[in-house]
Amino acid sequence: MHKLVLIRHGESLWNKANLFTGWMDVNLSDKGIQEALHAGKLLKEEQFVFDVAYTSYLKRAIKTLDYVLEEMDLLWIPVYKTWQLNERHYGALQGLSKTTTAEKYGEAQVQLWRRSYDVLPPALTKDDARYPRYDIKYRDMDDELIPLTESLKETVVRVRDYWDKEIAPQIKAGKNVIIAAHGNSLRALIMFLENLSSKEIIDLNIPTGIPLVYNLDDRLHPVERYYLGSEEQLESKIKQVAEPDKIME
Repeated sequence: MHKLVLIRHGESLWNKANLFTGWMDVNLSDKGIQEALHAGKLLKEEQFVFDVAYTSYLKRAIKTLDYVLEEMDLLWIPVYKTWQLNERHYGALQGLSKTTTAEKYGEAQVQLWRRSYDVLPPALTKDDARYPRYDIKYRDMDDELIPLTESLKETVVRVRDYWDKEIAPQIKAGKNVIIAAHGNSLRALIMFLENLSSKEIIDLNIPTGIPLVYNLDDRLHPVERYYLGSEEQLESKIKQVAEPDKIME
């Protein structure tokens, strides 16, 4: 049996301000830090040990992982960072508030961009200061790989590619793996891990800062999945991220 743990990063400053975040590199809020520390404590109490960790290029996920590993006294394990585990790219919506966006485009359109599988938000242009090419983190990326916008469909493609090439071989080699990432990159991973349809994935909500544990067979098919922590806390967190007037991406 192979063990995989997924953690959605804690609340960020832009989550708190209800702004579309995407690939913008925003820090954790004080609440987000506490969520990450709590996740680490839960994992330590259950005596989890990891051999290798993965996260995105974005500091809210990187710091979530650091806080978790520090609580577990596992800061020494290898950590691999990749843009392919980034949050989905929200294009020209990044940095905008939900209120402003809803006033401009309508509430129904905003919800379609946020929760549909293949509807793209308005794209950036390459002369926009938010275009990732202007960020040193992406200086070595091929231009054709840098998104101007993404739906969940495009996010699934890049997450699946990294899973197949990098993460899955480690798990098959017997390594216990933890991944700290984002709402949509984790939804993408769960979609192919559990063989969910594009309709089923729309309704999937992942709580922030609560470890999701998978026991996988030798083909990396889930045999068991469960969240750590109390049912009350889990229900409260899922309700929070599912609220239509909240942006947690």
